[in-house]
Formats: sequence, C-alpha cells, structure tokens
Amino acid sequence: MMSCDFLKKANAGIQGLMPYQPGKPVEEVARELGLDPADIVKLASNENPHGPSPRALEAIQKELAELTRYPDGSGYSLKSLLSHELGVSSRQITLGNGSNDLLDLIARCWLAPGRNAVYSEYAFAVYPIATQAAGAEHKVVPANNWGHDLDAMAAAVDEQTSVVFVANPNNPTGTWLSEKQIREFLDKIPEQVLVVLDEAYFEYVEESVYPDGLQLLDSYPNLIVCRTFSKAYGLAGLRVGYSLSSTQIAETLNRVRQPFNANALALAAAEAAYQDKEYLEKSVITNKAGLLQLETAFHELGLSYIPSVGNFICVEVDDAEKVNAALLEEGVIVRPLRPYRMPNHLRVSVGLPEENQRFIDALSKVL
Repeated sequence: MMSCDFLKKANAGIQGLMPYQPGKPVEEVARELGLDPADIVKLASNENPHGPSPRALEAIQKELAELTRYPDGSGYSLKSLLSHELGVSSRQITLGNGSNDLLDLIARCWLAPGRNAVYSEYAFAVYPIATQAAGAEHKVVPANNWGHDLDAMAAAVDEQTSVVFVANPNNPTGTWLSEKQIREFLDKIPEQVLVVLDEAYFEYVEESVYPDGLQLLDSYPNLIVCRTFSKAYGLAGLRVGYSLSSTQIAETLNRVRQPFNANALALAAAEAAYQDKEYLEKSVITNKAGLLQLETAFHELGLSYIPSVGNFICVEVDDAEKVNAALLEEGVIVRPLRPYRMPNHLRVSVGLPEENQRFIDALSKVL
C-alpha cells in the first residue's frame, strides 16, 4: 500500500482541481445500460454531425504510410495555408493539440501564484482549470443574462491581472458579443493584460455585427484569438487548433509548446478540411436549420431556452440530472450542466435532422 500521498505533494492549485468531465461516449452508455451502440444518438459534445470532410479522410489515408516519422514540428504547411488565407504572417500563428492546448499554454506562460485571470460566470470549464493549475487566482464575474458582462469584467481587472478570457460565442450558453462591445471592452483593458478571445465556434456565426477577432489584432497587440478544427471542420478526434497573435506572443507560446503537439494526421487533415469550402458551407446550413428545429420544439413543449449562435443550445428543464438519466435510457446523450452551476439546463448539440428529432421525441416522452 502506498505510504506517500502524492496528491498532497502536487502544486497547491492542482490539489483542489476536479478533472474535466467530457460528454459520455456512446460505448460507455451502451455498456452501462445494455443498449445497442447503433441505436444511440450522441448530442453532447458539440461535434459536427456530418463526420469529417472527404478531403480530410483522403489526406489522412495518404499520410498513413509515413507514421514512423515525426510530424513537422513547426506545422509549416498548415501555417502557410492559414497565413495565406487569413492574411497574417505565419509567425503570428501557434498550433495546438486542439484550442484547449493553447488555453493551457497561455496560462503556463502568463499565470502564476500572485497573479489572476478574469473570466465570466458560465464560461468554458477549461478557463478555471488552466488558471488553477498555474496557481493563479480566479476572478469570476457574474453573468448578464447568461452571457459576459464586459463592463463588470473590465472593472474586475486589477494590478495582478495577467489574462482575461472571453468566449465569443460562449460555451455552454451560446451567447455572443458584437464587434462594438468587444472593441469598447478592449479599449478599457490595460495594454499589459492579455485578452484571449476564444472563437471556437466562429465559423457558425452569421450575425452581421459579430466580430472577426483577426481584424482586431492590429489595433490591440495584447489580443490572442483562438480557433479550432474540432467543431465546424469536423476533426474533434484529431485535436488541432490554432491561435493568432502578435509575433512576440506567438514566440513566447512556442517556448513552452511541445515540439510535436499537433500530430501528422491532424496536420494533414486540418489542411485538407480548411480548403473544403463546400463541406463547411453544408455544416453551417445544417446547423442553422437544426437550431430552428430545436427552438421550434422547445416552444411547442413550453420550455425556456437560451438563444444560441453556436452548434448547441441550452434548454431549461425542472431537474436536468433526472431528465438526462431518462434520456440516456432512451439512447440519447446530451449534456447536463450542473458542473457549470446550471442544474436545470441541458446543453444539446445540433445533429442531423433525424438525430434532432430523436432527441425531441425522447424529451417529449421523458417529460
């Protein structure tokens, strides 16, 4: 029996952390409830229901013969493509093992004991995890109508603040901020405080006044924009994301970035998926129709929901944990939001029309 308590020897911030809880995988639900995996619908993790782009699959197939080789540690080809398409220098791009990796890198670089990070209530769970793991203090600002209260967040910044996290749109609530709101907020933040604009769901948003964080970089050198290939580009299983920033910030991130944090298959697939404009357009169209399908059903069922511009939506039920358990028995996986202190809400990812309908029918039944 182990005589040493290694948890107590861990960094103080890590001792109090609870592991991130992802959405239940299909195989786990099938095993626990004795269901056929083929009959289970997963709408829990904001994944693209179309599966990966055919071009991405083709690129992966071509790359398989080279799996004995390390990937290009610099990600030259993918960064060159992004540089050309986005009109930035490749030196401004940092690649990550998903955008979560980049959030952790940012915390490792600029957060430490004696410093703090500011973020909103109901914001993405990785912000507090990365902050606490770095030994920094949390400054959680109460939400305004489920979304970011940017005035209050700016007021919360003090001399010890190193990083402010802003998700646009926000996960899990789906709320979003206009370009005017973001610019006015950035104008209030001291130049020595980094602002991380998390745009994981950027490709899904069609509102005309929604900002493109890339267009703000020249005006705000303290801004970092994070994006991912896990959502609209359908590559969640490969884990590849990227950040856009000043060259100095990117060079700082590269000092702690693992040399091969984006694997060879991920790099090849991301490059191919990014160029498949037809796939992206189909994904966005499906998502828009799916949100409308779910909203219509919630109206008919008399349920309140939080309007969303992501590929997910939050609906309010009396006891989300109880309803979730009943939905699992029906072979439908969604996400209860008790870990976000939203015990009466379920987050539902947008699926294909028939998957959405399967959830709607199951929800109607269990309610």
